[in-house]
Amino acid sequence: MKFSKFLISKIFFILVIAPLFFNVQKAYTAEEIKITYGLFSRTIKLNSLKNFAKEGKSTRELKRILKATGSPYQEIRTVLNKDFEVPITIASKLVYSEIGNVFLTRLSSIIHPPRATDDRTGMLALRASIIQAIKIGNGKINLINFFEGYPTKTVILDVSALSKVMNKVESISELLTFFTNSPLEKIKTN
Repeated sequence: MKFSKFLISKIFFILVIAPLFFNVQKAYTAEEIKITYGLFSRTIKLNSLKNFAKEGKSTRELKRILKATGSPYQEIRTVLNKDFEVPITIASKLVYSEIGNVFLTRLSSIIHPPRATDDRTGMLALRASIIQAIKIGNGKINLINFFEGYPTKTVILDVSALSKVMNKVESISELLTFFTNSPLEKIKTN
């Protein structure tokens, strides 16, 4: 009799009382991308960007942002939908390697969570986003999956920091080729 009362009180504590003391936060996925350029900023809902990538339809706000890029819409859709096949084990090795840490730290100045006060926070969010995006894409990653896997509701995309990086690299395709082929081949052999 004492044992069953003890067991009932433990179950009651676990089911009712424990969640009050150990308030576990719900994991977020990105819902919007806030594009900043100096003092100016615009916010894009991820759903509207996803809809544009899949069907080519865009909201008025998204049309204004896309027009500001000066790129043809089809080119932007191609970039958003470009899949890279990366096995999760290789991606995990890459994002936890020294070169991966350097790359993610540098990238965290461009893409980061709101109110991130250090590079480490941004790096951890990027690492989680990459792994989650590969899971979402069943072994493939693209920009939409990347943003869907981001662990905060809002993702900050700093265009000023991006343009500094782009000045050092001739083209995005050169950058993607370098980071998708070179390090992956070395990791595959290790």
